Amino acid sequence: MADTATRTMIRTQGRKAHASFGVRPSGRRHPLVATAMVLPLAALLVVVFGGWEAVVTQASSVGVMLGR
Repeated sequence: MADTATRTMIRTQGRKAHASFGVRPSGRRHPLVATAMVLPLAALLVVVFGGWEAVVTQASSVGVMLGR
């Protein structure tokens, strides 16, 4: 049990060191940054695989389901 407290202190000190350098936790990213990263790849895949017709078809189907 005493060893658990030591490991907790080491982890906490590591987090404080990262926080002082302004490093963000690895699981957090602003949604606009994530979108900006994904859109070029999505556009490339649409062009390469010819998926534009599928996107238009799906959008049309959703529009019909919503009654527009």
